[in-house]
Amino acid sequence: MDEVHTDRLCILLDGSPLCEVTGSGGVAYHNEDIYEPERIAAKDKVYEIVRTTAEYMRQMETAPALKADGLENGYKVLADFNGTVLAGVQSKHGVHFVTWDWAYGHTGVCHGHYFMENYAGAKQDFAIRSGLIQKEQLFTPEQMTEIYRCCADSVDGDFFELTGEQEKMIRSVQQQIEECVPDLDERIRQQEEALEQVAQQQTM
Repeated sequence: MDEVHTDRLCILLDGSPLCEVTGSGGVAYHNEDIYEPERIAAKDKVYEIVRTTAEYMRQMETAPALKADGLENGYKVLADFNGTVLAGVQSKHGVHFVTWDWAYGHTGVCHGHYFMENYAGAKQDFAIRSGLIQKEQLFTPEQMTEIYRCCADSVDGDFFELTGEQEKMIRSVQQQIEECVPDLDERIRQQEEALEQVAQQQTM
């Protein structure tokens, strides 16, 4: 449960203080409150949420209004490139994000992709739709999970003889995937359970 103290938001984990979010968007904590991996990971998650929220709230404060026929007021233009627009609108549940294609000579929008509070997903969709990056350059969480498993087999198993540089490179790939897929451990667990079920069915 979260409690508000003056201008700070106190974050609790299992009923114990974890950290505080300041009014300016900072994260403060006492070392004695961050004493095990679970609490370190939780503190890092809070920091990531605060950083992301501060990023789009700064944009919302300065972004111009999105003017399009038939569109309700309140939408702000967060990015606009190559006929695609990324917009945000303030709601009672926070900022909601959407991407559209411009239409009718930039007087209307169409083909909306709605992401609710998923800012990262909206940014990625905008980058793909506007042509800033190619969709083929991106891996899905499922693909990255399988790549991670293959990397683990390569460095932890006896299948290959790797040089130090090769192992270092593979470890860096694993670390990058860990940062990109927050629920990686759960995805790996589900994959392993599915493989076990298949193996059991084959032996019946």
